[in-house]
Amino acid sequence: MDNKRVTNKQILDKIDDLKVGEQGLNALAIKIVSRMVKLKSMEDWFDHVNRADIAGAVAYKDLDLTEEEEALGEAAKLMTLMNMFQEDEEYEKCAIIKGRIAQVNKILKKGNK
Repeated sequence: MDNKRVTNKQILDKIDDLKVGEQGLNALAIKIVSRMVKLKSMEDWFDHVNRADIAGAVAYKDLDLTEEEEALGEAAKLMTLMNMFQEDEEYEKCAIIKGRIAQVNKILKKGNK
């Protein structure tokens, strides 16, 4: 199978072809759920920090960062996320991050002129 969308039947057929058995299937299910929980936990943590850190955000604005400085910070964040998603083999998220990196690169190129 390639990275295109597939049906549940195609997935089950492929699993049957691999002959992983019930134990292997359970191990795979545990890995999938574990990754989903990890991602949800990170998402919840980021939401909490963003809501609770309003005072920090106000202080951050006092830095008077240039557009280029903000873009560099955004690029660093995006590269970190890209590395995380690549390690976890979350390629759809990598594609989204790649698009955002392209936007940030345009800002950085504009600043270098």
